[in-house]
Amino acid sequence: MAITSSWRGSVGIIKPTMRLGGIEEFIRLLPEGIGVLPLFVNIRKGTADEFKSVLDHFEEHVKSLASVPVELIHPEGAPPFMVHGLAGEREIVKGWERKYGVPIVTAPQTQVEAMHALGIRRIIGVSYFRGDINETFAQYFRDAGIEVLAMAGMDVDFDRAQNLSSHEVYAHTRKTFIENPGADGIYMLGSGWKVTDIVQLMEDDFGVPVVHAQMARIWAIQNRLHVRQPRPGYGRLLAEHPQPVEVALAT
Repeated sequence: MAITSSWRGSVGIIKPTMRLGGIEEFIRLLPEGIGVLPLFVNIRKGTADEFKSVLDHFEEHVKSLASVPVELIHPEGAPPFMVHGLAGEREIVKGWERKYGVPIVTAPQTQVEAMHALGIRRIIGVSYFRGDINETFAQYFRDAGIEVLAMAGMDVDFDRAQNLSSHEVYAHTRKTFIENPGADGIYMLGSGWKVTDIVQLMEDDFGVPVVHAQMARIWAIQNRLHVRQPRPGYGRLLAEHPQPVEVALAT
């Protein structure tokens, strides 16, 4: 048998935006031998209405990736699924799996799994969104059994999030953490901002684990492909690679 680039498994990912950097970072941090096939949905505005409207585009890409085939499909982007609620997202994923016959895990699902694996029960969250949509994100985690002390958005345009410095994000997260004592974990929504260089730093400074979208997907994809390759320097999730925890969610 010929040795291929996907000798440890394959995953199809669906990126929600056309931002540069995220896919390169993902592949760099993923263990060697996992094949990656990316497709893109060109979300531009970052509004709740737009997130709700792109579900058909995600499904088209799920269908394409299932026909390749790949072993796992991972639609990225938390907001396009969180806007449907925890129960709605579960039904969407189950329907696609029945229809296309490939395991699927969304970005929010990987993040909830990561929180439970790390023993996190109370979070402060940060995002690069303004306004009421942050309450939608918070409610998603409450429905998943996680207490949310704050979900604080930064005052930045959606298409400018990638231009934020990691130091600006650190300062925003620090302020939110200090103002909301009692959190045993920090959640960073989205991989649009480039902050992987501060994940370990924040864990060291604040003394609690950090769940970031990029780290959560890398951890969850490895679990599903039966790969376990710890990687220090990017927080507990990748360094310790904890086992997933079965959690019964309300139906």
